[in-house]
Amino acid sequence: MESTKKIALVTGGSRGLGKDMALALAKKGNDVIVTYNAKKDEALAVVAAVEQLGQRAAALQLNTGNVKSFDAFFATLQATLKNTFQAERFDFLINNAGHGITVPSIAATTEEQFDDLVNVHLKGVFFLTQKAIPHINDGGGIVNLSSGLTRFTHPGSGAYASIKGGVEILTKYMAKELGSRYIRANIVAPGAIATDFNGGRLRETPQVQEYIKSITALPRIGQADDIGSVVAFLCSDEAKWVNGQRIEVSGGMYL
Repeated sequence: MESTKKIALVTGGSRGLGKDMALALAKKGNDVIVTYNAKKDEALAVVAAVEQLGQRAAALQLNTGNVKSFDAFFATLQATLKNTFQAERFDFLINNAGHGITVPSIAATTEEQFDDLVNVHLKGVFFLTQKAIPHINDGGGIVNLSSGLTRFTHPGSGAYASIKGGVEILTKYMAKELGSRYIRANIVAPGAIATDFNGGRLRETPQVQEYIKSITALPRIGQADDIGSVVAFLCSDEAKWVNGQRIEVSGGMYL
């Protein structure tokens, strides 16, 4: 008997924003599959936390920057859906996996750094979604992650923000092309969040925190659960008429 519960796949779900997305989705009654690149133990801890919330969960290894590995990943995913969830397909794809770089400027950015960002944040998102389309149920959804840095500028983020801008355009095309199947596609664009992203610089540096507060309308530092709840909302019937949109979740930075 096929499961009637919705299933969400969160890439990069072992820690930080992805972990909170997984938990927020579970709290809304979804089963959850998280992917991890190297941190299997952390991913299994997220699985345990989701199960504690009464939902089913699984963790699968995936390097979102290696497109050649995607066929093998989807073979494993199909087996996991059948064995763990008694399902043929899943409902929500959250393209969250990613990383930043710390460089002072465009002039200091290497081609290797640029290519690495493209592979994970744009090429990986494009082709993972392409291969996921046959496995997503009609009426499902896609949530891609962008950044507040596509609206405002911060020196050193030129490569990262430009690539995220590409993801924003791609998301509109996903929304258009998949609309006939009632699959929605939206962007969530976080502001500065205190996680271990970029080596935890915001979380660990009081001076940076004070600066961020000074340029944010709601004068505090963003936390992971500020983002997860918005992703979970977009993967619910409450957001059934929200499509092709960019939702910035930054507390009002640089307004």
